[in-house]
Amino acid sequence: MSTSVPDGWFDTHCHVHDERTPGGADAAIDEARAAGVSEMITVGCDRATSLAALEIAANHDRVYATVGLHPHEARFGVESIDDLFAPDSTRGAKPVAVGECGLDYYYDHSPRDLQQAAFAAQIGLAKQLDLPLVIHTRDAWADTFDILDAEGVPDRVVFHCFTGGAAEARQCLDRGAYLSFSGIVTFKSATDVQAAASLCPTDRLLVETDSPYLAPVPNRGKLNRPAWVPLVGAYLADLRGVPTDGIRLSTAATARFAFGVTTS
Repeated sequence: MSTSVPDGWFDTHCHVHDERTPGGADAAIDEARAAGVSEMITVGCDRATSLAALEIAANHDRVYATVGLHPHEARFGVESIDDLFAPDSTRGAKPVAVGECGLDYYYDHSPRDLQQAAFAAQIGLAKQLDLPLVIHTRDAWADTFDILDAEGVPDRVVFHCFTGGAAEARQCLDRGAYLSFSGIVTFKSATDVQAAASLCPTDRLLVETDSPYLAPVPNRGKLNRPAWVPLVGAYLADLRGVPTDGIRLSTAATARFAFGVTTS
């Protein structure tokens, strides 16, 4: 891997290994490079997708992977993924974070008690392994904060695809967390999310696509891809009244620090 620091965008959360990714992972990564995206993190949600993410990361420079158990998959138990954090030369890449994990009370694809147990266990893994924790929370802010506080907040926490408002943002920031904004922030109706993005300190602000989901305006409704993270960043720059280049450089630097992939 090159030791030079790239100056492109950093998509902190995508699922480029997902079979719905337009053109497939290799084509999507090439498209992203052409669009000025230097780095990305492809995120695992269960054992199969975590393994797929690690494989993609092993085969692409400056593509990183996480291992996690999404609340939808909590019924499978954290024991289904915990061995993927052990060193294994056959996989090549090492996970740069635990997650995505958390609580989703909107869909409740897994019982809430199992979601809570899996979330708590992954908080423990992040602390034990000194890795960042990537949190998914939907319709579950109170329990998310309660479990974090009870288990002890890891040193680095990222609230991915932030969908709260100013009050939730402040609670996250009070716990030392980073806020990662997706294409949702570009939606006309997302005034609460925009308020949160406006108040977030520069050194806690991240950008992501969550592709193939949540394509930003003007591509809303299409299958998303990492190449569109500059649209999210440009919107945030306009919202905050700062140059787009500043958002590009600051969010990339913050991502490298948050995920421990800082280069020299």
